[in-house]
Amino acid sequence: MEKSVSVVIPCLNEEKHILDVIKAIADQSYSTRLIEILIADGGSTDGTLNQIDLSRTMFPELAIKVVNNPKRNIPTGLNLAIKNSSGEIIVRMDAHTIPHRNYIQYSVENLQNEEIANVGGLWLIQPGQDTWIGKSIAAAASHPLGAGDARYRYSLATGFVETVPFGAFHRELFTQIGYFDETLLSNEDYEFNSRIIRNGGKIYYDPRIKSNYIARGTLKDLIRQYWRYGFWKFKMLRKYPETIRLRQALPPLFVLMVLSLLILAIFFPASLIILSVILIVYFVILTFASLKLAKKESDFRLIAGIPISILLMHISWGTGFIFSFISKNRGYN
Repeated sequence: MEKSVSVVIPCLNEEKHILDVIKAIADQSYSTRLIEILIADGGSTDGTLNQIDLSRTMFPELAIKVVNNPKRNIPTGLNLAIKNSSGEIIVRMDAHTIPHRNYIQYSVENLQNEEIANVGGLWLIQPGQDTWIGKSIAAAASHPLGAGDARYRYSLATGFVETVPFGAFHRELFTQIGYFDETLLSNEDYEFNSRIIRNGGKIYYDPRIKSNYIARGTLKDLIRQYWRYGFWKFKMLRKYPETIRLRQALPPLFVLMVLSLLILAIFFPASLIILSVILIVYFVILTFASLKLAKKESDFRLIAGIPISILLMHISWGTGFIFSFISKNRGYN
C-alpha cells in the first residue's frame, strides 16, 4: 500500500538552492500526489520565499507549505514542520541537498521492514563553488580522513548503522520517542538517532538512497561549520556519553597535543622538534591521500587544497569541542 509522505525542510536564506531541491522532489519516481513539502523558514531576507512561490506555479501538483520558524534554528524548524504535516512517512531533508530520483521510493520501501525505525543513504558531496578550494573542500568532506567512519559519506555497503544523514521515519516514531532536541543547535540528527537506538529501534543505511550535498564553498565557511559541529557535539555527548567514537575524540586530542607541545617548547625547546615531526608526518599522510583524486580530476592543486581543508576541519572541530567543554555555558541552549 502506498504511503503519504511529508518532506520537511528547515530553511534560512536559501535562494540559490531551494528551487533546485523542490524541482528534485517534483521529479521523484514516487507519486507526487502522495507528497507534500513543508518548508520551515526562519525569516529569510533574500529571495527564498519568491523562489518558493515560483515553485508553486511550476509544480501545481505538489502541495508546498511554508511554516514560520521564529526561533530560526534547525531542530525547531523540523519540529514545527513535522507537527504541521499530515504524511504517514516523514522524510527529513535539507535546503543544501538535492535528492536523486528514487530517494523517496527507496526510503518508503525500506520502512516496510518493521525492524527499521530510520533509513538514510549516501551523500554525494558537491563543491559549493567551482574553484580549486571549493573542490578541495568537497573532496575532503567525503574522504575517510575527513569524514572518519561516517559511512554515509563514502560507503556502498548496506546495513544497520549508528546514524545516517537526515533520514525517513514513520510518523508514530515521534509519538513514541519525542521530537528533535531543540536545545541542540547542531548534531540534532545524531542525538535523535541515539534516542532511537536507546529505545530499541534500528537505523538502516541504503546507498541507493542518494543525494547531492552542496558543501561549503570557502575555507572561512568550512571553519565556521566544523567549529559549530564540534561545539554542539560536546553538548550532545554530555547527554549520551556512550556514543563517543574514536573519530570524534581525535580532533580535540590533536588540538590539545599541538597546544601542549607549543607550551612545553617555552621550557623545553626540543618539544618544537617533536611537534614539527608530527606535523610533517601528518601532512605527508594527507598529501598521499590526495594524490589519487588529484590525478583523477587532473587538478594537482587539490594536492594542497585537500590537506589544508582536512587540517582546518580537524582543528575547527577539535577547538569547538574543547571550547564547549571549558565554556561557562555547560548546558544545552
